[in-house]
Amino acid sequence: MPHAEIKYSGDLNLPLQEIFTAIEETIRQVDTSSGECKCRAYKSDDHKYPHVLISLTLLTKAHRDDAFSDRMMEALESAVKALISQSCYFSMTLDYSGRNYRTNLHMVPGDTLPRYGDTVA
Repeated sequence: MPHAEIKYSGDLNLPLQEIFTAIEETIRQVDTSSGECKCRAYKSDDHKYPHVLISLTLLTKAHRDDAFSDRMMEALESAVKALISQSCYFSMTLDYSGRNYRTNLHMVPGDTLPRYGDTVA
């Protein structure tokens, strides 16, 4: 279950839902074993210089080596930058969860969660 966090300066007008979709789809293209990517964004009105920082976290898996990480970073950077229509400083990090990371579902009886490909409001 990948996670993506976007922190950005308030002077940028980012199409966040499009960026979230591009991140999830790019991750799935590079690694079909990945699950839904939980994305969230934080806008800062107190900042200096227009900038965006994208932090991605994936589970540690044997096939996710340095070459994989390089492919993933290049593909993600290209996909996200294609959606940013303003000049800005751009930073991105890709990290892998450690052995003490736990991820699963919390399901309440009768409730549902959107899955990859579902339309989310």
